[in-house]
Amino acid sequence: MEHRGICTNCQTYIWLLDLCLNSGSLVECKKLHGKILKLGFGNESVLCNKLVDVYFALGDLDGVVKVFEDMPNRSVRSWDKIISGFMEKKMSNRVLDLFSCMIQENVSPTEISFASVLRACSGHRVGIRYAEQIHARIICHGLLCSPIISNPLIGLYAKNGLIISARKVFDNLCTKDSVSWVAMISGFSQNGYEEEAIHLFCEMHTAGIFPTPYVFSSVLSGCTKIKLFDVGEQLHALVFKYGSSLETYVCNALVTLYSRMPNFVSAEKVFSKMQSKDEVSFNSLISGLAQQGFSDGALELFTKMKRDYLKPDCVTVASLLSACASNGALCKGEQLHSYVIKAGISSDMIVEGALLDLYVNCSDIKTAHEMFLTAQTENVVLWNVMLVAFGKLDNLSESFQIFRQMQIKGLIPNQFTYPSILRTCTSVGALDLGEQIHTQVIKTGFQFNVYVCSVLIDMYAKHGKLDTARVILRTLTEDDVVSWTALISGYAQHNLFAEALKHFKEMLNRGIQSDNIGFSSAISACAGIQALNQGRQIHAQSYISGYSKDLSIGNALVSLYARCGRIKEAYLEFEKIDAKDSISWNGLISGFAQSGYCEDALKVFAQMNRAKLEASFFTFGSAVSAAANIANIKQGKQIHAMIIKRGFDSDIEVSNALITFYAKCGSIEDARKEFCEMPEKNDVSWNAMITGYSQHGYGNEAVNLFEKMKQVGEMPNHVTFVGVLSACSHVGLVTKGLGYFESMSKEHGLVPKPAHYACVVDLISRAGFLSRARKFIEEMPIEPDATIWRTLLSACTVHKNVEVGEFAAHHLLELEPEDSATYVLLSNMYAVSGKWDCRDQTRQMMRNRGVKKEPGRSWIEVKNSVHAFYVGDRLHPLADKIYEFLAELNKKAAEIGYVQDRYSLLNDVEQEQKDPTVYIHSEKLAITFGLLSLSDTVPIHVMKNLRVCKDCHSWIKFVSKISNRAIIVRDAYRFHHFEGGICSCKDYW
Repeated sequence: MEHRGICTNCQTYIWLLDLCLNSGSLVECKKLHGKILKLGFGNESVLCNKLVDVYFALGDLDGVVKVFEDMPNRSVRSWDKIISGFMEKKMSNRVLDLFSCMIQENVSPTEISFASVLRACSGHRVGIRYAEQIHARIICHGLLCSPIISNPLIGLYAKNGLIISARKVFDNLCTKDSVSWVAMISGFSQNGYEEEAIHLFCEMHTAGIFPTPYVFSSVLSGCTKIKLFDVGEQLHALVFKYGSSLETYVCNALVTLYSRMPNFVSAEKVFSKMQSKDEVSFNSLISGLAQQGFSDGALELFTKMKRDYLKPDCVTVASLLSACASNGALCKGEQLHSYVIKAGISSDMIVEGALLDLYVNCSDIKTAHEMFLTAQTENVVLWNVMLVAFGKLDNLSESFQIFRQMQIKGLIPNQFTYPSILRTCTSVGALDLGEQIHTQVIKTGFQFNVYVCSVLIDMYAKHGKLDTARVILRTLTEDDVVSWTALISGYAQHNLFAEALKHFKEMLNRGIQSDNIGFSSAISACAGIQALNQGRQIHAQSYISGYSKDLSIGNALVSLYARCGRIKEAYLEFEKIDAKDSISWNGLISGFAQSGYCEDALKVFAQMNRAKLEASFFTFGSAVSAAANIANIKQGKQIHAMIIKRGFDSDIEVSNALITFYAKCGSIEDARKEFCEMPEKNDVSWNAMITGYSQHGYGNEAVNLFEKMKQVGEMPNHVTFVGVLSACSHVGLVTKGLGYFESMSKEHGLVPKPAHYACVVDLISRAGFLSRARKFIEEMPIEPDATIWRTLLSACTVHKNVEVGEFAAHHLLELEPEDSATYVLLSNMYAVSGKWDCRDQTRQMMRNRGVKKEPGRSWIEVKNSVHAFYVGDRLHPLADKIYEFLAELNKKAAEIGYVQDRYSLLNDVEQEQKDPTVYIHSEKLAITFGLLSLSDTVPIHVMKNLRVCKDCHSWIKFVSKISNRAIIVRDAYRFHHFEGGICSCKDYW
C-alpha cells in the first residue's frame, strides 16, 4: 500500500495490530506503534485502546503505561480497559493507584471500574474504611443494584468479617444471579454463620437458582462444622441430582462430612468413586480416620497416598501422630517421626507439637524433653505440652521451671498454658502456688477466659475454697457447664450436699444442660443426705439426656440407692454397669454399710474377693466398718489379715477403720495396738481411739490421750469433744468434763453442738446433780432435743428423782410421743420410787396410745452362728440345759454374796403372783449359753439392745468370778468388761 502510494488510516493499523496480536510479535507491535506516532495517529482513542490491549496481551506492561500516559484524552473506556487489564494480571496495587488517579481526574467510574477495584481490594490488604468509601461512591453513582458491582462487594465485606454489611448489599440487589447467592452463602460459611448459610441455600434452591459446585462445597463444609449431618446427607442427594458429584472439591467436602459423623463406609465410598483425587481428598479421609482412633486405616491410606506421589500436608501427619498418641502406639509414631524428618517438615509448628504430644502420651518423657530442648521454633504449644508432661508426673518443680523459662524468653502464655500448670498445682495440693498463678492470670487478662476460669474453679473447689470458686464463677460473662460442674462437684466432695444441689438446680434453671460429671455429682449429693426422691428425679434427667450407660452416673446411682437402703434398686443399677470398676463395688459395699445393711455389705465384699477383683484401701475401710457395725469380729479379723497381705495396713484411713472396728467389737487392746503402731496419725485416728476408750469406760485413758493429742499439735474438733466429754461422764469426772466443755469455745473456737450439750447433761445428771442438770438445760442457748431430755430422764430413774424426771418426761413426750423408751423410763422411775399408781397410769397411757415396748434382746456368736435370746426365752433348742446351768450359776453366785434384785420394778402383789423365771433377762441366758458352748480360753462376747439393768450387772460380776472367765457385754450405751468379779465401769454406768 505504501509502495503504491495508498494512504493508510486508523482502521489499517487496527488490523495490523490484530495480526501482531495473533502472531505474538512484540517487535512488530512496537514498529507499528512507532509508525502510528510518526503518522500522527497517536491521538486516536481507538488506536490507543487497541495498543493497550495488545501490550497487555503480549505482557509489555511498561508499553501499556506509556500508551496510557501519552493519551491526550483518556475516556472512561480507556480507564476501564487499563484498570481491568491490571486486575486480570492480579496487580492489585496498580489497580488501586489507577483508580485513585481516575477519581482525582474527575472521571466517573463505571460498573467495570468499580468491579475491578473491589476485586483488587479483596486480593490486597486494604483498610475497611477504604472499602466503605468505595461503597459510598457506588451508591452516589446509583450502581448498587448492579450484580457486577454488588457481587464483589459482598465478597469483600464477607472476607473482612463484616457479614451484616454483606447481607445488606445482598438484600438490596434487585436481581440476584448465581454468583450473588454463592458469594453470600460462602461468606456466611467462612465467618462461622453455618446455619445462616444453610438457610440461604434453601432460599436459593426454592428460588430455582441452579447451585454451582462451589456453593455445594461451602454448604457441606458448614454442615460438617455444626454437625448437621442429616442435612449434609440430604445435600449429597442434590449433589447427585445436579451433576456435581464429579467435582473434586465437592467430593472432598463430602469425605470430610462423613468422616466427622463418623460414617467411614460412606466416606470411603465417596473417596473410592472420585475420578481425580488430590492431596485434600487423602488428607480429609486420613484426618477423619485418625481423629476417630482408626490409626491402622489412616496409616494404610497414608502409605497409598505416598504411592500415588501425593504429598500429605502437615495437618495430616499431625492427625496421624495424634492417633498414635491416643492409642499409645509409640512404635508407629516413631516410624512417622522418621518420615517427618525425611520429608523435611520436622520444624513445622503443628508437626512439632504433635510429635511432642506423642511422646508425652506414650510416657516417654525423656524423649519428649530432648525434642523440646532441640526444637527450632519458639512455639508456645510446645511449652504447653511439656507443662502437661510434667503435670502427668505430678512434678511441680519441673512444671514451674518450664513456666518460668517461658516468661524469661518472653513467650506470652495462652489460654492452655495456665490450665496446664494450675492442674498440676491442684494435683499435688500446691494451692499457694496456684493462687500466685491466679494473680498472673488476672494481670495478663485471662481472668474472663472460660477455659482458664473452669480450671481455677476446679482448683479452689477441690481445696475447699468454695467461696473463691463461686466468686470466679459469678464473674464469667457466659454460661459454661464445665465451670458449674466443677463447683457442684467441689461442694459434693466436701460434704456440702445441700449447696451442691442448690447450684445444680440453678445451673439447670439457667438453661445449661448438665454433663455426666454434673449429674453424677448431684446424685452423689443426694446420696450424702439420703434425698431419695430428688435423686430419682436426677436419675430420670440423666437418662433422658442420654447418659444411661455412663459409668460415673451408674456408680453414683449405686451409692444413692445403697445408702438409702434400697437393696433391690442398688443391685439393679449395679448389674446395669457393663464395665464395673472398684468404685462400683465400693459404692455397693460402703452404701450398704452406712444404711445399716452390714451383712449385705460383707456379702458383696466376699463376692468381690471371689471374683478376684483388686480391692482398694477404700473397699477395705468400708468392709471393716460393716464388720464393726454388727460386731462381727471373726470376719473383721479376716479382712484385717487381707489388709496386711495387700499392704494397706499403713494407710491411715484403713487403720482408723480398724481402731473403730476393734473398739466396737470389745477388743479395746487390739484397738490400742493398731493406734500405737500407726506410722502417721490424723485427727480421725485420735478421735477413734478416744471414742473407743470412752465406749469401754476407760475415762482416764481417754482424758490422757486427749491431752497427748493437744501436746503433739493435733487440733481437736467437735467429734473429739463428744468422745472426751462422754468419757468424763462414764467415770464421773464432772469438774474436768465441764472444764473441757468451756474450753471448746474459749480455747479452740468451736461452737458446741446438741451432742455436746447432751454429754454435759449426762455428765452432771449421772453424778446425781439433777437440779443442776435441769438448770443447765434451761440456760442452754439452743433448743434441747429428745436426746437431752431422755438423758436427764434416765438419770432421774437411776437416782429416783421423780420431780425432775416428770419435768423431763413431759418435754420428751411432746417431742417423741411414739417412742416406747420414754414410757419405760418413766414407768421404771415410778416403780423404783414406789409410786405404783403412777407406774400403772404410765403403762395404761402407753397401751392407749398403741405404743409397744421394744423387747430386750441379746446376741452371742458361737461356732459361726449367732444365737439370739429374749427375756424368759425357752425357744432355744438347748433351753433346758441353759436353764439348768443358769440355776447352778445362781446358786454358786449366791454362795459368794450375790443377792437377786429382780423385784425392784414389781409391787408386793406382783412379786407373789409372777413366775420368777419369766423375768430372767436375755443377757443372762446368752452368757449362760456361752459358758456352756465356748472353750474356757475364749472370752464371752454378748451384745444387748437395751441398757443392762442393775441386777444383771451384779450377777455378771459374780459369774465372771466363779467361772474365771472374761465376759464382755456391749449394751445400748457402752461396753462392760467383767473379770474376776470386777467391771471396767466400776459400777458407774
